[in-house]
Amino acid sequence: MNSMLSVYALCVVVLCVKMVAISCYQGFYRISSLAFTNSEDARYFNRPVHHHELPQVCRAAKAWANDLENIPLFFVLGGLCCVLATWSVPAIGLFCLFTVARVLHTVLYLAGWQPWRTVAYAVGIVCLSGLAGMVAYKATVGASLLAIF
Repeated sequence: MNSMLSVYALCVVVLCVKMVAISCYQGFYRISSLAFTNSEDARYFNRPVHHHELPQVCRAAKAWANDLENIPLFFVLGGLCCVLATWSVPAIGLFCLFTVARVLHTVLYLAGWQPWRTVAYAVGIVCLSGLAGMVAYKATVGASLLAIF
């Protein structure tokens, strides 16, 4: 396995673990507060149904939703970089920087720290743009070479 694919795979694992951690964070606050919005959960714990989520749970849900807007794009673009064999050093750098930016974004989102949350988000978007540019270049060059033959 080449180093670009190895780094990409590790970044995918880190991002998946981070997303599972957000779910655990929500579960921790629900269970520790015994505050459930689903009637079956409240009934199981013999508690009344809460009509509103806890603020921590709402905040984590927003961080999760933001992940769903960005991380799948990384999975696709990063995978295409590996398949198309783009330049490995820049790709590896963008893989790592995106992963760090998304982890920081989640931590900063949960802590409510602005403007740092937006900075982390912007770094992630710049990384995605760089990956997209490399994929587009390799796809265009590849298509041009095929047209010659």
